[in-house]
Amino acid sequence: MFINKGENIAVQANEKTITYNALGEKIAHFSTLYKAESTHKVGIFSENRLGWIYSFYSAWNSDAIAVGIDYLSTVSEVAYILNDSKPEVVFVSKGKKPDLELALQSVDYKPQVIVIDDYEDQALNSNLEFPVIDPEEEKTAVIIYTSGTTGEPKGVMLSFKNLLANIKAVSEDVKIFRSTDTVLMLLPLHHIFPMLGTMVMPLYAGGKVALSPSMASEDIIRTLQECKVTLLLGVPRLYTAIRKGIKDKINKSKVASALFKLAETVNSQAFSRLVFGTVHKKFGGNIRYMISGGAALEKEIGADFTTLGFEVLEGYGMTETAPMISFTRPGKVKIGSPGFILPSCQVEFRGGEIVAKGDNVMQGYYNRPEETAEVLKDGWLYTGDLGHIDDKGYLFITGRKKEILILSNGKNINPTEIEYKIESYAAFVKEVGVYQSGDQFKAIVVPTDELSYQHKDKAELYRIVKKEVIEDYNKQCASYKKIMDVTILDGELPRTRLGKIRRFKLADLENVQEVQAQEVVQVDLAEFNIVAQYLEEEKHKKVLPGHHLELDLGLDSLDKVSLQVFLNSTFGVDVDPGELTQFNNVLELSEYLHQNRKKMEVEKVDWTKILKERVHISLPKTWFTGRVLVKISKFFFSLYFGLKGKGLKNIPDEPCIIAPNHQSYFDGLFVASFLKNKTIKNTYFYAKEKHVSKRWLKFIANRNHVIIMDLNKDLKESIQKMGEALKKKKNLIIFPEGTRTKNGSLGDFKKTFAILSRELNVPVVPVSIKGAYDALPKGSKFPRPFKKVMVEFLEPVLPGSSTYEHIADTVYNKIAKTQLAIKR
Repeated sequence: MFINKGENIAVQANEKTITYNALGEKIAHFSTLYKAESTHKVGIFSENRLGWIYSFYSAWNSDAIAVGIDYLSTVSEVAYILNDSKPEVVFVSKGKKPDLELALQSVDYKPQVIVIDDYEDQALNSNLEFPVIDPEEEKTAVIIYTSGTTGEPKGVMLSFKNLLANIKAVSEDVKIFRSTDTVLMLLPLHHIFPMLGTMVMPLYAGGKVALSPSMASEDIIRTLQECKVTLLLGVPRLYTAIRKGIKDKINKSKVASALFKLAETVNSQAFSRLVFGTVHKKFGGNIRYMISGGAALEKEIGADFTTLGFEVLEGYGMTETAPMISFTRPGKVKIGSPGFILPSCQVEFRGGEIVAKGDNVMQGYYNRPEETAEVLKDGWLYTGDLGHIDDKGYLFITGRKKEILILSNGKNINPTEIEYKIESYAAFVKEVGVYQSGDQFKAIVVPTDELSYQHKDKAELYRIVKKEVIEDYNKQCASYKKIMDVTILDGELPRTRLGKIRRFKLADLENVQEVQAQEVVQVDLAEFNIVAQYLEEEKHKKVLPGHHLELDLGLDSLDKVSLQVFLNSTFGVDVDPGELTQFNNVLELSEYLHQNRKKMEVEKVDWTKILKERVHISLPKTWFTGRVLVKISKFFFSLYFGLKGKGLKNIPDEPCIIAPNHQSYFDGLFVASFLKNKTIKNTYFYAKEKHVSKRWLKFIANRNHVIIMDLNKDLKESIQKMGEALKKKKNLIIFPEGTRTKNGSLGDFKKTFAILSRELNVPVVPVSIKGAYDALPKGSKFPRPFKKVMVEFLEPVLPGSSTYEHIADTVYNKIAKTQLAIKR
């Protein structure tokens, strides 16, 4: 029985409460809106609402399969799902009806369309028979559409047996769900995780569903409090946002920060709940468990909620397992692990890949027997994920074998789906490779031979592909599937012998071929000529009217500050560095200057003047703990890595800039650990604001000689702050590359350190770090032990009258020479 009877509240939405008896009557009423005997599938295209629940259960009451459709789907995506699954009935909200009507123009049959709004609040007919939903377990219950390997979404067929395996695992075996629980319904119900976890499971157990009106924080908090929610289900992105709000408030209070550290040390849930009682009251005071799914939860997020006294349970699985393979047991949380394998599921590791078998494994992909056979072999589901189980039974996921890309919001995207759409532009595209960069997608496009022959001008070729293909695709796809950058490739994509794209190599093709993306157009505008000449001198490349400051000219944060100063001194117009990228191109910026300039007198950027400006800056204070940490770190690193250093005699007694190459996030400590106590006390680091955005990190940074640089807002002030440190006879440790190496090689050196050296006549000590990349390459989480790390302090570079470029090049070459020697 999936629907209980009685006067207990089943669903609460705002001020409206629906009892189980009323829910049954609503379901029975929705079932009368279409002919059950001729209905095999029921589609639902709507936002979360009461009518979604009524529509869904009406399908089961009519012995039909429920097909949820993402309410954020594009018209073409809706049409595809309808054509593929062909539900005879489609429930739609009033707001999504226009999209559905457009989609139906591309559908090869005519389903019955029922507008949910017309019947959601309609008076009940008490004469209707109460729904008895007690189906055969082997029958298909739902079809959930998820990305597939063919370039189009695949319909995952889940039986009632699949759903019951998960329901029983967490309500009977693990006993997480109880009939007294209230679950917050927040995530969109077309996904199996919220569908099962926030609707089917609580209603099966006789609990209460609290429906939040929206994802707005005030609506969520109000629903948690008013409905006395006990179970909160969400994706990692939700918990990240919640945690940030809490930590921001804690960090504003020294007392609260101290209590948080104490709770972290004590590690007692009872103590944490007592100390952070106000936080728990904010959540209604009844939360028993926070449940995370859809993507991996960052360890730091889970750890902080634990410190606050919440128990965060995490699951692992996929749509094909309805959706769980493993789940955390209450009282046995291990941060970083999604818990233990479900009792009804078997797991093996074949070639490191997780394969699962059990009652939770899907029936197959709808109408796709060949693709079903690729992942289902002898009843075993090949997940495409890599992992292992430790000696205590905890599962750990170590990577992904398959190509599904997971965004931080839990969205699973198959890049071949995007490639398929882009390759449909047959007149332009021969092949395309899509890869992930952070939370964005980029593409490598190989134009057709015909297009390349017709447009031998690279600029014209780039313009056509970008405008006629990428921009056109972006207009038609969901926001999270947009292509944010494109590279034109004259050649072939890297593929295996079987013809599959070697996706991990795509990012390396970004800079294989530089394409001049703009036409040469003569502009009769004095402001443009002045700005273009300035940028050409700075970037050493031809500047065209259509060039974008970032995408085409590659202006970094320091370049933007220099440009800001130049525009102010030349035109009397102050444009914040963060606002410069709002201009689509150099011509648009020039037109803005033409309309707003107060003068037009060409002046060079005078860093001497900038560093001599009177600014009210207080340098970060220091705690003795910083020096203690550095010395303890050296002892640890010596044991763990065999850390060694040489050339210490090259560190002058006078103020200097220490400039190491950047291989790992331990580099600052590697370098500082060889400095004398007196030198450490007079040495300042700098850090990007995004790396210390949390208040508690800023608190620590401001008391341990760390100068925080906001690359988008106050870089000029940050440079002045570093200059102030040097003027006060302090040392600075600056990483010229600005970021860690991606492959172990030296990156380009920024000029910040060279400007400070030249203008303040301060020597630069190049530092060569070797072995740190092998010990902790970018992207890895744990350092590899016994990897030899060497820190070599090289002879100082004296600025004299050298140019910024010469100073930067000299330091670069000194470090590069030692790096080359070690490779040989």
